[in-house]
Amino acid sequence: MPVRKQEFVKKGVGGPRGSSVINFRPLVSATSPRRSSAVLPSVLTFAVIVASGGLLLMIEKGMLNNMETPPPRGNGKNVNYLQQVRHHDSNADVESQIMQEIRNRTIRSMCSQKNMPHNVWSLNALQRKTLLQHILVSEEHHFLYCYVPKVACSNWKRMLKVLSGALPGVDAKGKMDHRADLLFLSDLQPEQIRHRLRHYYKFMFVREPMARLLSAYRNKFGEIESYQKKYGAEIIRRYRKGRAKDTNIAGDDVTFTEFVRYLLDEESERMNEHWMPMYNLCQPCAITYDFIGSYERLEDDAAHVLEKVGAPPHLRFPERQSWYKPVTKETLHYYLCGVPQKLLRELLPKYILDFSLFGYSLPNTTAEYCRH
Repeated sequence: MPVRKQEFVKKGVGGPRGSSVINFRPLVSATSPRRSSAVLPSVLTFAVIVASGGLLLMIEKGMLNNMETPPPRGNGKNVNYLQQVRHHDSNADVESQIMQEIRNRTIRSMCSQKNMPHNVWSLNALQRKTLLQHILVSEEHHFLYCYVPKVACSNWKRMLKVLSGALPGVDAKGKMDHRADLLFLSDLQPEQIRHRLRHYYKFMFVREPMARLLSAYRNKFGEIESYQKKYGAEIIRRYRKGRAKDTNIAGDDVTFTEFVRYLLDEESERMNEHWMPMYNLCQPCAITYDFIGSYERLEDDAAHVLEKVGAPPHLRFPERQSWYKPVTKETLHYYLCGVPQKLLRELLPKYILDFSLFGYSLPNTTAEYCRH
């Protein structure tokens, strides 16, 4: 049976028909058609609209309701994609393969636009510097890994050290050094960079954007004193009433709402890497990634990558540390519902490419949802 367009939508890319999402206020004419509910389109349509620069305006005007997914971009051959996946690897997880195809086609559709970067050298100096500093190189196994903080990057760095022989095993004790014994693309000359971008296997991992932000907030402001002093104290001075001139601030009690206010005032390209949008860190329009894994399927997707790069069969991706505090749906619900909805409406545009390109639905923070 042929795969219908609607089947791609069912795989977690958009909310079910009639579901509630953050309600954006109309920006323009009062005569614009108003809808009682907003229904997200499929991620393919979503990304094309992003690329044309009209996404936010169309959300505001309710024009995205009932939009259908355009036909998938292909090579002209009429091939059933599910059959193709099954023939390629009978043991593959079909849902994961479909998610990869959706991400790939979405990125291709958006990145084909004239105003988007088409290679590393078309980025501005700051964008290129950020990107090259976040791509790790394995010369032993010929791959490039763009790391995104709070998306299991410490364990991936540990894996690279094991593969290069710098660590005896993934369970080696000791604090993780995020620079020692690692080669970054920024360490190489332009011709060396071009060669590796052309010939090495390239991958990155992504995570639900709000869960990633919450993970960064709880870790950096709840556990890391250097972040509390550098960022926490400044956030409190800026956004807490009566503390603007206080010089005796520990910075260890920043609220999530204060953190959101801080993010609203920051330029995406100049943010700290732990809350910089994933798009800005890894520039998927400038680099064609062979695989984009997800934190939500970390074990399976990591195993897929290790097989692809020719890692030793006995090598397994390390388990999360015992002290790790996972961000559950209930935890995310608690924090998001504690932030004024107006602030979340203003925050989402900063991360809209992370939601749309990588197949994540916008968060639901309606009053009805938050009462539960």
